[in-house]
Amino acid sequence: MKKSSISIFKVLVLAGGITCISSCSDFLERQPDTIMTDDQIFGDEVMIRSVLANYYGRVSWGQHIGDDYQYTILDEAGKSDGGPDNIQNYGNELWRVYDYTLIRDVNQFLQGLRETTALGDEEKQVYEAEARFLRAWTYFNMARGLGGMPIVGDEVFEYESGMDITTLQYPRSTEAGIYDYIIAECEAISTLASDETNAHSARANKWAALMLKARAAIYAGSLANYNNKMPNPIRTAGGEVGIPADRAAGYYEQALAAAQDVIANSPYGLQLNKPDDLERNFYETLSIKENNTEVIWAQDRIYPGTNQQTAFTTRNIPGSHAEDIDRAYGGPILNLVEDFEYTDDRNGDIHIRDNQGNYIFYDNPLDAFANKDARLGGTVILPNALFKGTPVELQAGQKVWNNGAWQTILGQPGERDTGGRLVTAANGPTRTNDQYINKTGFFFRKFLDEAAGASTRGRNSEMWFPRFRFAEAVLIAAEAAMELGQQPVAVGYINQVRERAGIQPLSSVTLDDIIQERRVEFAFENHRYWDLKRWRKAHLVWNGVANSPTAQQYALFPYLVVAPGTPNDGKYVFDRLVFSNSLHPRLFELRNYYNFIDLAWQNANPKIVLNPFQ
Repeated sequence: MKKSSISIFKVLVLAGGITCISSCSDFLERQPDTIMTDDQIFGDEVMIRSVLANYYGRVSWGQHIGDDYQYTILDEAGKSDGGPDNIQNYGNELWRVYDYTLIRDVNQFLQGLRETTALGDEEKQVYEAEARFLRAWTYFNMARGLGGMPIVGDEVFEYESGMDITTLQYPRSTEAGIYDYIIAECEAISTLASDETNAHSARANKWAALMLKARAAIYAGSLANYNNKMPNPIRTAGGEVGIPADRAAGYYEQALAAAQDVIANSPYGLQLNKPDDLERNFYETLSIKENNTEVIWAQDRIYPGTNQQTAFTTRNIPGSHAEDIDRAYGGPILNLVEDFEYTDDRNGDIHIRDNQGNYIFYDNPLDAFANKDARLGGTVILPNALFKGTPVELQAGQKVWNNGAWQTILGQPGERDTGGRLVTAANGPTRTNDQYINKTGFFFRKFLDEAAGASTRGRNSEMWFPRFRFAEAVLIAAEAAMELGQQPVAVGYINQVRERAGIQPLSSVTLDDIIQERRVEFAFENHRYWDLKRWRKAHLVWNGVANSPTAQQYALFPYLVVAPGTPNDGKYVFDRLVFSNSLHPRLFELRNYYNFIDLAWQNANPKIVLNPFQ
């Protein structure tokens, strides 16, 4: 009897070969009582949907709000919880994906689905499209970390005692080959999948397939283009790593076409529900599910009942607004904040001192961020900004004018001086090792849930995590058009996103413009790491140099001015400081462009070649 894809045992396909949890010769012949037959699974539509739902729950990789520590690794956020993070460089397995178990399960599901009579042809087609999409998504997540990997198609490998196991061993595809496979699969899926939206964008539809096609193509085009412009391109002899430069234009054309299909024909668009409050509009675009016109595919959560709620809000809410003992685990860093432009100045550096080196004084600390890109306020809680209707107070201490010089006075969180004026806010920021106190000068705003009880351990949050949204289609189109020399097209697309942010339009588009725009549009959405890798910029940005403006993490500390009898008494100033909870500048080495191949995979399948620098 064939075993179903939800059997209690697992057969692990290792790059086309097979290893087992126990001995293959006898383990696969066991018949546990809880195993369900194919007839039981595929004779019931509810069971078919349940199996497919299980696969949706197994595809969260990279940065996401279910693991907030992942945001502190790069140059978006820093760890405020306790002492320093001690990160110096990046591991060989960071965000590595290798899941042939899931691919085998999907293939087994497709076999049963195609044979079932419990569904009509139209329903079978939609379910097949979703299963194949999740398989393509799995291959994509493997490819961007590992390069070319074995492509097993629809095969379901069954081991029989005594068989020649070499027939089950597949070699790695080329890096171009795996992207070609993903792109072709997505094109096929788009003809099968539903073209309608669904509740909370939880299920992949035609437009999600075209978004994956566009993303895979823009990645492949970037790799073909920029890897070959390195002094020593990263490649293997068989092409498992390294895409030929002459493939770049074709990939850019595919990316542009897929993105334009989504832009022109999908039911989605750049959300602009609150044109009079662009900050709030951007927050709701990412964090409010109802009436959302932008999110195409997301990891959804529903309370109660799913037991899949996220503790992101519980762990990262400002202490002044916390509903439980947890708070302030991490916070955005100044590096990210300063990459958001001003409406009239593309240099987003906060105005802290004048040309003579004197402090610039602000009546309200929030005034320092006036006229910034509206996405900043929708992404980051700034000092004294509102959350749930009340200000989030951030004050590191006091700057006291004493004998012609400024003296910095620090206090315990919540402490006031003898005159009743606040010394250090209960939220911080501080440079101590205390838990639950902010240390960057900012809190997360994007994905922070406003619902009552969302920051409690007992409830947590049902916040979703968008994986594809319409703005990405627009920026992929802008990038692909720019790379193809279609400047008017690129300008038109990038300015759509900038107009929604309330910042000045561009008259031309360069790669640096694309890097900048994606940095601020997609902060905390699992793009930054992969973008810098595909453009071969990661080793230049995270160069490991102390006090580097891009590799070192920085914080911004606001202070209350105490200067009785002067016009500046009661105003605020800022200090730009190296972030105390990250001792070392980030160092991305050339070996980090591709994850290392686990030697156990090669032992199971000698046809697997290792990646560069191994």
